[in-house]
Amino acid sequence: MNDAPAIAWFRRDLRLADQPAFAAAARSGRPVLPVFILPTTGRPRGGASLWWLHHALDALAGELARRGSTLLLRRGDPAVVLPQLAAEVGAATVHCTAAIDPDAAADEARVARALPPGIALERHAPDALHVPGTALSAAGTPLRVFTPFWRALLARPEPATPQPAPRRWRPLPATPAGDALADWALLPAHPDWAGGFRGAGWRPGEAGAQDALETFLDGPVAAYARDRDRPDRIGTSRLSPHLHVGALSPRQAWHAARSRAAGDSRLAGGADAFLRELAWREFSLHLLHHWPDLPRTPFQPDFARFPWRSDAAGLRAWQRGETGYPLVDAGMRELWATGWMHNRVRMVVASFLVKHLLVHWREGEAWFWDTLVDADPANNAASWQWVAGCGADAAPYFRVFNPALQGAKFDPDGAYVRRWVPELARVPARWVHAPWTAPEDELRAAGVTPGREYPRPLVDHAEARARALAAYASLRAA
Repeated sequence: MNDAPAIAWFRRDLRLADQPAFAAAARSGRPVLPVFILPTTGRPRGGASLWWLHHALDALAGELARRGSTLLLRRGDPAVVLPQLAAEVGAATVHCTAAIDPDAAADEARVARALPPGIALERHAPDALHVPGTALSAAGTPLRVFTPFWRALLARPEPATPQPAPRRWRPLPATPAGDALADWALLPAHPDWAGGFRGAGWRPGEAGAQDALETFLDGPVAAYARDRDRPDRIGTSRLSPHLHVGALSPRQAWHAARSRAAGDSRLAGGADAFLRELAWREFSLHLLHHWPDLPRTPFQPDFARFPWRSDAAGLRAWQRGETGYPLVDAGMRELWATGWMHNRVRMVVASFLVKHLLVHWREGEAWFWDTLVDADPANNAASWQWVAGCGADAAPYFRVFNPALQGAKFDPDGAYVRRWVPELARVPARWVHAPWTAPEDELRAAGVTPGREYPRPLVDHAEARARALAAYASLRAA
């Protein structure tokens, strides 16, 4: 019997099913030591992401405990902690899911070099539909546009079939001393800004992720192609936080949607649209794999010279949901209250910051990084660069979303705005997305005095659009 332990190093793969690294450790026949290291290297997680991580780790620890294992928690540089732990328990191997984001990949490489002689780091399939770097152009170069990437993805074999959690494994008889989750202080103390998270229906952890997937496939997926752009409806999957921490794998989501649509042809359109959204997530991973500076540097180098403005007051108003544009403010308040924002609204609020205010996209990326429970290094950076016009497959810089028109189109009755901007709850639907255009008597009847209960617009849309286009023209001229 092999008594030298196998360490299963969990990172952004906090589940037991379809977890190749943990499955390999279980198959080895060695005692398995599950460990999570809170890294002190790389970019620190944002506050909302830490809240989710706390609850996801608590759920994973509980699931392991029910099966007779203990999740060991330690904090520090993985390249120091893991070699020390391996030597401490006399480990034979360390298993991990191969990293995609640059910080985690750097940690992984340093761990491999620092492990004691004879102890191997065994990397397993990354949390992706396919290994990044395998969907390439005919010339073998990285794809820069989503549609060819999507075609290349569809031309490949189906993603690997998700595997169930191991039925059994040998737990380590005695788990070394570790940290208590509470001692990491991942949850907010004073003030408790996460109160709204608990009321948002979130249930972090593998069981919660599976329930969320089933809820989506039982309901919203049928109309997903139509309703996913409607923030006033329950039309999206809300799976992004579960995918972010790996409580759900993209392979599980892909095959579940495929299977459900195969059994009910009425779901085919919605399922196909959902799979395309999973592929957008994959495209972001692909971009980060090939361009690891994506969170910091414009994908299109010319944008390094773009004339961004310094506007501390405008940035603060945007962060607080006080821009005077109801759809923008509703989105920013939803984000602060729940740690999440509807995807269509994310595009509108991002466009407002970078085009109406000409504030650097990195300011928005940093705010989302801190406030989103699904703050993902690939998606966050790629999406902000896309909206700013400097990313891959970017929205043209001259496409400047009109928040009032976007609201009228995707929240036609104003239900979303009224939920998150209660000052406007009594404003008629025809005015709710542009209250500054409403007759004063109608505003008074709704209990709104412009500039008092609700702010006037920070900028005029037409003037802001013209300023943005001038900035873009100056870049092209240079």
